[in-house]
Amino acid sequence: MQVAQKIGFFIDIIDMFKRLLPIAEARASLVPLGADPFNVVFDGFTSPTEASVNGKTVLLAGTNNYLGLTFDPDAIEAACEAMRLSGTGTTGSRMANGTFSCHRALETDLAEFFQCTSSIVFSTGFLANLGVIAALIGPDDPVLIDGDCHASIYDGCRMSGGRTIRFRHNDPHDLEKRLKRLGGAAEDALVIVEGIYSMFGDRAPLRELVEVTKGFGACLMVDEAHSLGVLGAHGRGLAEEAGCEDEVDILVGTFSKSLGTIGGFCVSRHAELDLIRYASRAYIFTASPSPATMASVRVALKKLAEGSALRERLWENALTLYQGLLDMGFSLGPEPSPVIAVLMPSREKTLFAWKALLDRGVYVNLVLPPATPGGVSLLRCSVSAAHTPDQIGFMLYAFASIGGLARK
Repeated sequence: MQVAQKIGFFIDIIDMFKRLLPIAEARASLVPLGADPFNVVFDGFTSPTEASVNGKTVLLAGTNNYLGLTFDPDAIEAACEAMRLSGTGTTGSRMANGTFSCHRALETDLAEFFQCTSSIVFSTGFLANLGVIAALIGPDDPVLIDGDCHASIYDGCRMSGGRTIRFRHNDPHDLEKRLKRLGGAAEDALVIVEGIYSMFGDRAPLRELVEVTKGFGACLMVDEAHSLGVLGAHGRGLAEEAGCEDEVDILVGTFSKSLGTIGGFCVSRHAELDLIRYASRAYIFTASPSPATMASVRVALKKLAEGSALRERLWENALTLYQGLLDMGFSLGPEPSPVIAVLMPSREKTLFAWKALLDRGVYVNLVLPPATPGGVSLLRCSVSAAHTPDQIGFMLYAFASIGGLARK
């Protein structure tokens, strides 16, 4: 109660806010450390890789801007033209007055890009997972998810009322064991995994997971949020890289990583996917994405489809940073990828290290329990194709200065 009063919570007025006391205490504990990662304000951006924080130029190493397309001039011009022609927003859901020709055009583009029959655009990637899962899974239906799946997948499972069963991260044998326990009900199950996992940057063993899932007659959904534009010969994600696109029933993704804006989608080779439009509350009751967003995504998707130069540059940067941090003795995620997790020995050292990096002009993501798998604390870097070799070198220089904090 003392902490709550100190930071101004009106606990005595509204008892309901008492449940937020642990959050208040956690935030108050950051004050003596001089770190407040929840209150970093970017005053302006000069490029996909640089911004201003409190008047100081900061190198961005935690933005998920994998292909660096947020400042692409063609995407910006397309967004501006769409806004001039169709206004700033739709003011309605897709089922009401919010379906514009640009939404249908992007859905056609996505279906062609993924070589699929059906495509649906959502307002965010989070809503895409909520909307698809809650529409497909009914009360007590089994849904099996990798233990490291994103919060949106967990929330979609909760909303569905289905029977959520977690299997060990990237463990096809554990998935097989849990499907076997379901008996005949396994044929009605939905299995959900991700292409690249957002915390540690590791891939799913998709080929093995496909074999297990299809062996029981279950359906498979893959969230390619962090792998779209990153993996595969054409950038379609892990399913393309693993050579099993035809065996994945549903792909879900977001526009907020490689495509540089906001929104979400799902695609499928099953024409029945279109029925989700009539069953998904996240689709029916949410205002649709703006015309400007749709226009910029179409341009970014076209650039992704036209060549691999950006993807190759992204991987050069990712491998350089990963190997450089490894050579310094940092404990990292299990494999190189554009998501590079630096595992830290304690919460306090993680906070000090995050603040030290920011003071040296490098912004990374601070991730603490309970947001992390296994309760670890980590500094999360995300690499961009737009980073120059000098900027990657500067990141390594900054991390070298906090090496002592990474040791137990």
